[in-house]
Amino acid sequence: MRRTKEEAEQTRRRIMAAALRTFNQGGIARTTMEQIAEAAAVTRGAIYWHFTDKQALIAAIRDDVSLPLVDRADFTLLTDRTGDPLERVERFLLDLFSAVDEDERTRLAFSIMTFKCEYVGAMEAELDEYVRKIERLRKQLVKVYSDARDRKMLRPGVAPDIAALETTVFLAGLMRLALLEDRGTTVRKRARELIAAHVGARRAVGT
Repeated sequence: MRRTKEEAEQTRRRIMAAALRTFNQGGIARTTMEQIAEAAAVTRGAIYWHFTDKQALIAAIRDDVSLPLVDRADFTLLTDRTGDPLERVERFLLDLFSAVDEDERTRLAFSIMTFKCEYVGAMEAELDEYVRKIERLRKQLVKVYSDARDRKMLRPGVAPDIAALETTVFLAGLMRLALLEDRGTTVRKRARELIAAHVGARRAVGT
């Protein structure tokens, strides 16, 4: 039984890897389950045994790469409250960028979901999920920036809610443009400098 479960998980992983390759080649909307089955060297029935439809397959890929990142955000932003709150924000941004930048599979999944997916019909639910995660992050950042304000570390005149929203927008733009390095952007190469400048601009002088 254990071997059967392990083999099933290996097949599931092979299907997800094949889906990433075919989505990257032809886009999500135009990729068929037959093409994914061929790329994974399995039957179409094998795919439907693991995933009810293409939407379920996409959701599994998304969760496989995004859930660990969400957990990492929770840990970095909400723990170690005795430390410098702005350092927590910078460490979170650096950790998140590095997790995507240094793992080819994660980077490919994010690129596909960003540039090769039409968010219409059943895929609209993916946008709703994205908005929920962004809002969750924004609320966490408000708490951290509020902590920085209370410790007189946040630059005077910067409201925690605006700072949190700015960082959310900054992160979304950073990740999107970093994925376009092969088209000529320099964001990926200078991401760490950009992150340091972003957080530094919110720090009170002398802290």
